[in-house]
Amino acid sequence: MYVKAPDLLIRGARVFTGDAVLARADVAVTDGLITAVSGGTAPARASAPGGDGAAPAPGGAEVVDGRGRTLLPGLIDAHAHVFPGCLEQAVLFGATTVLDLMADPAAIGVLRRQAAGTPAMADVRTAGTAATVPDGYGKYLVDMGYLPPFPTLTEPGQAAAFVDARVAEGADFIKILIDDGSTTGTPLPRLRDETVAALVEHSHARGMLTIAHALTAADAATAVRAGVDVLGHLYVDGPGDPEFPDLLADQGTAVIPTLAVLDGLFGRTHGADLLADPRVEPHLDGFARQMLGFGPIPLGPGAVHDLDVPAETLGRLHDAGVTVLAGSDASNADTAHGATLHLELGLMVRAGLTPVAALTAATSAPADRFGLADRGRIAPGLRADLLLVEGDPTASIDATLDIAAVWRGGVRIGRGG
Repeated sequence: MYVKAPDLLIRGARVFTGDAVLARADVAVTDGLITAVSGGTAPARASAPGGDGAAPAPGGAEVVDGRGRTLLPGLIDAHAHVFPGCLEQAVLFGATTVLDLMADPAAIGVLRRQAAGTPAMADVRTAGTAATVPDGYGKYLVDMGYLPPFPTLTEPGQAAAFVDARVAEGADFIKILIDDGSTTGTPLPRLRDETVAALVEHSHARGMLTIAHALTAADAATAVRAGVDVLGHLYVDGPGDPEFPDLLADQGTAVIPTLAVLDGLFGRTHGADLLADPRVEPHLDGFARQMLGFGPIPLGPGAVHDLDVPAETLGRLHDAGVTVLAGSDASNADTAHGATLHLELGLMVRAGLTPVAALTAATSAPADRFGLADRGRIAPGLRADLLLVEGDPTASIDATLDIAAVWRGGVRIGRGG
């Protein structure tokens, strides 16, 4: 980063390391990296406490009182779509890394380069151009002017060239769109199952992780059997196969539930609640306010969905040991970058996850699944992407929005408001 990070010592905070909860610890930061985690009950990768258990403050370091507060790794939003201004919005809410799952590769490349030298923007990784058929799911983004026209494919034999082109564009992973429009009542052409399998095969051959968009139980099963690494949503059309959780667990497939955006898409909106929250509203930009003010999208005749299905399914997946990742799917209607990720954590807990499991889904779990080895935990040698909140979100998840401070790479983010 171009900004010099000052030395920092956060003293006496409860610490969620990404793997464990420390009742009280000190965290020291130098040159944007965590250098010590001392005191409390140390996790495996923390440094051993010295003397009275308090870490010494580096000369000239800023000392922050963590008593009564909880220090978390910077949150990772595992499903979002980024446009100018979104990364600045995300980091205000402690989302220090954003995984973009479909974008104009040229535009997101510019934002990625800007974010690399600007702590006041979340870091970003991207899928760039997603795989779909001509006139298939995703074309509406072109029709609405959000994306320029992008390449598509129709046959399994085109998969290798498609994947190679995404790698050349700088994609970090491959997004595959499997959607016939049935859940929204807007029939669409869809990728053939053989093409999905070929995309996964060639992506893995290039060392690329695959993420599938699927909103029906049948399409989700198709994606999992093809070997995708991550489901970008939970399905909404019905309860699905009772054996589905075991299938995911056996295959090692992770899931990003996106409960908040599925609610908003199909009529159970949350935008008004976020706009009315004094912890949220002062920190929203104009785009976020606009998106939160949208109602549900118009649906066509015969739309098939049941909004209770995703939460019920998530509970079964968690019980089966499936890896769960937290994602907001912002910039969709009824979402705001950063803020909706906190809402998502609350919905995940309501669906049956413990607060610690939900926090894991927004920190160490996406770091592990997406190969972000330098973040997602509080441990020596890792990036000082940090979120300090009042209270104890490991007991009451709503406390994640009681934000006291955010640091990206050891640089404190000014929140104003």
